[in-house]
Order: sequence, then C-alpha cells, then structure tokens
Amino acid sequence: MKEALYYKKLKENKVQCLLCPHFCLIKNNQVGKCNIRKNNEGILYSLSYNHPLAINLDNIEKKPLYHFLPGTKTFSIGMAGCNLKCLNCQNWELSQRGYDNLQTKETTSSEILIQALHSKCPSISYTYSEPLISYEYVLDITKLSKKKGLKNILVSNGFINPEPLKNIIKYIDAANIDLKSFKDETYKTLCGAKLSPILDTIRYLYENKVHVEITTLLIPNINDSEKELEEIAKFISNISKDIPWHISAYYPSYKLDEPPTPLKLLKQAEKTGKKYLNYVYLGNIQNDNNTYCPKCKSLLVDRNNNKILIKNNKCFNCQTEVKGIWE
Repeated sequence: MKEALYYKKLKENKVQCLLCPHFCLIKNNQVGKCNIRKNNEGILYSLSYNHPLAINLDNIEKKPLYHFLPGTKTFSIGMAGCNLKCLNCQNWELSQRGYDNLQTKETTSSEILIQALHSKCPSISYTYSEPLISYEYVLDITKLSKKKGLKNILVSNGFINPEPLKNIIKYIDAANIDLKSFKDETYKTLCGAKLSPILDTIRYLYENKVHVEITTLLIPNINDSEKELEEIAKFISNISKDIPWHISAYYPSYKLDEPPTPLKLLKQAEKTGKKYLNYVYLGNIQNDNNTYCPKCKSLLVDRNNNKILIKNNKCFNCQTEVKGIWE
C-alpha cells in the first residue's frame, strides 16, 4: 500500500478523499466509492499502488486515438477500481471490483518502465479502468517514462478535481476522455456522477496543450437524441473543431440491457458531428475510419494499409494544417 495524495484527516479516524468530485468521507477500515482508496487508522492508502491487473501491447487506435502516433503500438496498463458506476461498463470485472478481490503480484513503477522500454513502444497508456484513481502509481510511472522520452496517454472518464489534474498533466501527452452524455441526470442515473467536472477536465487538458480526443458511447434511449448529440458536438467545437470525436456503438453489457446501437443511428450521429467538427469517427463497427483533409478531402491516413500522408502536420495536397501528433 502507498499513502494516498489529496486527502484530509478528520476526527475519529475518518478521512475525506480530495482526489475526485465525490469527496468521499471514509470511515476507518472502509474504502471510497472507487474501491481502492482505503482508510487505515486515519491514513488513506492506495491499494492499487504497484499492482497492475492488466498489461498488454495495443494498437494505439484501440484507445481510441486516431490523431496521435497512428500505426504505433502502445504499452497499456490497467488497475482495479473506478470512481464511476456505469451500468453499461464493458470492463466491469476490473473497474467494479477492488484490489482485495483481484490479487496481483507487485510490479513497481521502475519495473513497468523497464517493460515499456523493452517493448519498443513509443508510449504508455493508462487504461482499461479509471487510471486517475490509481493516481500515485500513474504519477510515478509518468515521471519516470517522461525522462526516458516515452509519451504518456490517459484513457479516462475525466472525473477528477482540478488540483490533482493540474499536477499530473505536465507529464501527460495525450488523453481520450469519455463524454458519456450531455445531461447531468444521465450521468447521475447511468454512472453515479455528474457532468460539469468532465467538461472542465476536457477544457483544461486542451488549454494546457495535451492532445485530446473524445469518445461517446451511443446508447439507444439513453443519449441518442439529435438535440443531445448536437449539444456535444457544439461543446467540442467551441473548444476546437479539430478535436476528434469518436462515436461508438453500444452492445448490452454488465447491468444495462438496451438494444445494440443501430447503424442508421450511428450514421446520423456522424452526420450531426460533422456539421461542427472536422474529424468524426465511428467505433465498434466496420466503417471507413480513415482521416481525410478537412479542406480538400484528400486521404491522409489510410488505416487499412497503415499509410500516413501528412508531412509537417500539413495535408500533402493543399497544405492545410491537420491537427495531431503524427510522428
């Protein structure tokens, strides 16, 4: 165990966690909503420190990131727990269980770095469940890997408080943030959270030069209205029209049993997104997810054949700037 950052001690051996907007009040020998931050005699500990549950080499497009080092592999790690309780969670066996239920061998941040360097991947992704609740472990790895020239990627729900976010993003190069809905009530009923902190996280990441992409899982009868999709697209475009928006198909999972997302609905959402944004991609289905120039429509990233026709962040044909980290 590692003593946690961002908490305060209270009377009767209680503590209050300050990492995320839940601000959990945690009694002695109890854990917060994330299941991996535990109060032991008035000291808050991170149970997931040095204990990754999953280590894999993934295509970076699986994160999904389409405008950040396309065609490369990323060294991916994930830990137990999550501070959201999404009814449709696809990784619930990791995210909705605590470390006590998922014992793993100890792997230090230095050992993770050695494995990442050995893999020859140019980046490390913190992914699968919510990485920022394993804040101390992720912070230590990002510090080490940054010194070795590796890129650091967060795949996150974005539900974190401003101060810890501010202190970690100096080591973060890219992030994909889940924007599950544009309704506070949906966040409350579907995830047990609220919307505004996620919007703040997205803005803050972009303003601080982190490469940002957004993912929305399109769930029938939950977040599929034309009005809501337009609100999401407008929100993203008000930050930048060049932020890629990934709209993914839903399939029944965990505790939610809505019908799978119809292709027609995905295509309509894509059409809505493209009214406001330069780059909209559909996920979890067979689809043309190549990148095209927003001006002349030339093919710039052929993901079927792993060809990248972008030089110096510009379209090879018309020289229009194409936002992203391409090499």
